[in-house]
Amino acid sequence: MSEGYSYQTRTIKPFSAWDYVIFALILVISAGIGFYFAFKDRKKKNIQEFLLAGRNMSPFPVALSLLASFMSAITLLGTPSEMYRFTTIYFWIGLSYLFVVAGAAHIFIPIFYNLQVTSAYEYLEKRFSKGVRTAGSMTFATQMVLYMAIVLYAPSLALNAVTGFTLWGSVISVGVVCTIYTAFGGMKAVLWTDTFQVFMMLTGLIAVLIRGSMLVGGFGKAWEIAANSSRVEFFDFSPDPSVRHSVWSLAIGGFFTWVAIYGTNQAQVQRTCTCPTLRKAQIAMWLNFPGLCAILYLSCLIGIVMYAFYSTCDPLQYGLVGAADQLLPLFVMDTLGDYPGLPGVFVACLFSGALSTISSGLNSLAAVFLEDVIKAYIFKDLRQERATLISKVLAVIFGIICLGLTYVASLLGSVLQAALSLFGMIGGPLLGTFTLGMLFPWANKWGAFSGLFTGLVFMFWIGVGAQVYKPPNPRPPLYIHGCNWTLVPTTTTIVPESPTLGPEPSADYYLYTVSYLWYSATAVATTCIVGMVVSLITGTFPTYHVVTHIVLTFTNLNSV
Repeated sequence: MSEGYSYQTRTIKPFSAWDYVIFALILVISAGIGFYFAFKDRKKKNIQEFLLAGRNMSPFPVALSLLASFMSAITLLGTPSEMYRFTTIYFWIGLSYLFVVAGAAHIFIPIFYNLQVTSAYEYLEKRFSKGVRTAGSMTFATQMVLYMAIVLYAPSLALNAVTGFTLWGSVISVGVVCTIYTAFGGMKAVLWTDTFQVFMMLTGLIAVLIRGSMLVGGFGKAWEIAANSSRVEFFDFSPDPSVRHSVWSLAIGGFFTWVAIYGTNQAQVQRTCTCPTLRKAQIAMWLNFPGLCAILYLSCLIGIVMYAFYSTCDPLQYGLVGAADQLLPLFVMDTLGDYPGLPGVFVACLFSGALSTISSGLNSLAAVFLEDVIKAYIFKDLRQERATLISKVLAVIFGIICLGLTYVASLLGSVLQAALSLFGMIGGPLLGTFTLGMLFPWANKWGAFSGLFTGLVFMFWIGVGAQVYKPPNPRPPLYIHGCNWTLVPTTTTIVPESPTLGPEPSADYYLYTVSYLWYSATAVATTCIVGMVVSLITGTFPTYHVVTHIVLTFTNLNSV
């Protein structure tokens, strides 16, 4: 490789004017789509039009929106970092996606779609009670605002640290633009901007992968370098739940983590319900699967190429970056920085992931609060025009809350692990509550309340404990002998990262060492077990109630 890269000069190439122009352009296009639909549908005051696009969307944009909603900037930053610091075993999480899509398409979507719900948590009232519905809604809202804050803050922080790209300027501009087009354009604007943003994400990933591979002598050479440094590993079948990543934790634990998103999360349920028929909703879910794999594996391959590029000089050990999530922006500036505008394509890619996730979150939060709070407790008989106006105001309010919570993300460490931990700690108990209602006819509202509460408390206990008693995470070594810095001692060639950042856990704290990928499965088991026991103690609902709302719907899955 030629001279002039950051690890050789200890300087990082700056953004050019063209890079800022391209970043601004994606914001303008996204806002333009929102204003277009706001103008086009200005005479339509139907709340179903605003929240569910009139239930008349084709599978293709719905599929891309399903993909974009949770394949966010967190995935784009975190997955290459995972490959760089650990091993290729993370590839196995793609297997969980297959089962997630199948489960969501043929178990959860038919139930929600046939009930014709706007809020997924309407199901909890039909199955249990209004109180359980409200508890589920508030739990979802907590999860979503925290997740959106991470999604908004993480790429802004990473780009600011590496490129000098203004931190709060990007946070505020992205947050404001996203809030505006979601509030004005509704679900149609969200679906079509997501479609545009998926293409931006794929373009950015492909550009980085191709250019990076060229600089290291081809992808085959990059794979060889990674293999020689103990980073190619696929067959860790350890049954120990404290092993951070194994085939079992990625395939099975990953399934429970992601099915909580694709099966019961309001953002995804709401998208599938925009299709005119159940069959088209299921087609949309399956069309989303190749895109999931494409973004996952492009990100993984970029991580391998990134390791090969820095294989003799780790930027983390030398202070070029302060966190692993900043590695990819540094790599982009090293590989694309000589081509004005191309780093801007990557920025567009990164913030497209953020925009799609935040817009989906704002729209889903507006739907949940309108249906589960405003209509349920305040205005039980709302006119269509008033309901639409309230939804727009709610989207703006949640956009402001998201902006206000962005500082929380700085406390959460690795963005990928933080996000998946959040899904497990909060999304897991919610998935458990839905599972309790769908699979156990004797479960009642007391069991649902107890199971959800116990699951949340137990998972937060484990999650907080894991932050205090951080488990050791063995990693392959990182090398620094290729650095040209005079501050490096000449005798130093290998500096492994410290795997432990807190007190060493003892046997008494074993629960805190459980892999974050098992959080959701643990939460589902805890919620269901407690829910079943409490239900059996307190009595059951009449059989007809369960049959009407669950069993018949579930049985009819064989006919769709």
